[in-house]
Amino acid sequence: MTTGSSQTSSASSTSRQAAADGGGISTFKGQDRALRSDRLGTGGLLLSVLAATAPLMVVAGVMPTTFAVMGIVGQPLLFVLLGIVLVLFSVGYAEMSRHVHNAGAFYAYISRGLGGTAGSGAAAVALVAYNALQIGIYGIFGFEVSGLFATYLEVEVAWWIPALVAALAVGALGWLKIDVNARVLGVLLVIEVALVVIFDIAAVADPAKEGLSLHAFNPDTLTGAGLGTALCFCIAAFLGFEQAPVYAEETSRPHILVPRVMFLAIGFVAVFFAISSWALTVAAGPSAIVGTSQKQSAGLLFFLTDERLGGTFTDVLHVLFVTGMFAAMLSFHNVVARYAFAMGREGLLPSVFGRTTGASGAPGTGSLLQTVIAVVVVGAFAVSDDKPTGDPTAPVLQLFTWMGNVGALGVIVLMAAASLSVVVFFARRGAAGAQAWRLVASVIAGVSLLVIAVYTVKDFDVLVGAGPGSSLSWVLPGIIVLAALAGILQGLFLRARKPEAHARIGLGNEAFQLEKAAGADE
Repeated sequence: MTTGSSQTSSASSTSRQAAADGGGISTFKGQDRALRSDRLGTGGLLLSVLAATAPLMVVAGVMPTTFAVMGIVGQPLLFVLLGIVLVLFSVGYAEMSRHVHNAGAFYAYISRGLGGTAGSGAAAVALVAYNALQIGIYGIFGFEVSGLFATYLEVEVAWWIPALVAALAVGALGWLKIDVNARVLGVLLVIEVALVVIFDIAAVADPAKEGLSLHAFNPDTLTGAGLGTALCFCIAAFLGFEQAPVYAEETSRPHILVPRVMFLAIGFVAVFFAISSWALTVAAGPSAIVGTSQKQSAGLLFFLTDERLGGTFTDVLHVLFVTGMFAAMLSFHNVVARYAFAMGREGLLPSVFGRTTGASGAPGTGSLLQTVIAVVVVGAFAVSDDKPTGDPTAPVLQLFTWMGNVGALGVIVLMAAASLSVVVFFARRGAAGAQAWRLVASVIAGVSLLVIAVYTVKDFDVLVGAGPGSSLSWVLPGIIVLAALAGILQGLFLRARKPEAHARIGLGNEAFQLEKAAGADE
């Protein structure tokens, strides 16, 4: 880390350089360089974060796939164990959030701990990973909406049409105030959670012939070749909780609200998913859950609700399955827009992305960037659609599985790097003794996350449904490697050619506050 005086000097130098480039000092001092504070309270922040976890999509999609492909009956126990790992991760991550308030979150934390060059690499990985997660959902969203049109309206609609419409709708919402987005996400989230809870209750009230068996929580169920891949699937279901620091600048008390929301989100997700996956085993029977999942695939939840709660409830569940995906897309979109804003503000992207728009105070140019990328990628998969001659679901499933797993791998790597940065950050500040238990928790979490990352790469062919020896098993993970290398090279260039810009990486709005102070002293 740089000293306070060098940060001030760097900020002032950057300001003067921006003026020479045509940006002007006023662009750094104006409102358009800072996200609007006081937009989110605990409730709004929690809903924005939880929406990204897409509870109904996980219960209806991830859980049956994990049962069917990996044959791991102990999925409920897996959610509990991963919840513990992520709580350990959040102990240090949350403490870091008390010291660093930046919409760049991951890369800001990594910059403060491991330096600006590592932070630049992390920024590129975060931008790619969250874009991939968001765009991947468009594939399954378009497929499901197309299915709804065919089932209920008897109208054939190509999957990419609703996907592109959703991309434009999400982009439009991204320009609105974040508290408006939080209300939209909140309504959708509460409804889908309520429906899953109704199923859970119905499963417990009407179990299969084995009764209310707790066999799924037996450690013996976590054995077999599929355990590593199951870990990858299940940790992907948690993704979203780590987004809380992204909104730190838009809360009134980030040092209190961000840690609170992270722990609430992890606790809720771990308990909710553990109970819901257990309810699936109870409804189908522990001995039959794998076979039933293989037969029903993503239709498992709907098959079980139709038996217990009737066709009308199942129809509603299908619709809410789609709206839940929309909520997840909007949540990830907001995160990508804020990463782009933070990177633009700190010189890692063109400065136009580091400005907010109008009265909404939203990062509009970052939102536009994400929308354009989504439309281009969905369009590319639409062009490759081989519906007339082959499998009509191929581009859809490829878009969802390829992008989703690339994004999940990127975030897992970022979490592991953030765990290391927490240790280095506090050690450099001479606070290792005072923060000892938090640093131990970060080390344990970091090692666990690295193990999961290794399993993810090792089993990537299974995760994306490719055959053994497929080039996809190294090409897709290679996207994250290339992003990291590109970011690191950019960081090295800035350190050599623009040291004042390199010194600002990870500082966020603090750099401009230092600039103001320097200007006042003059």
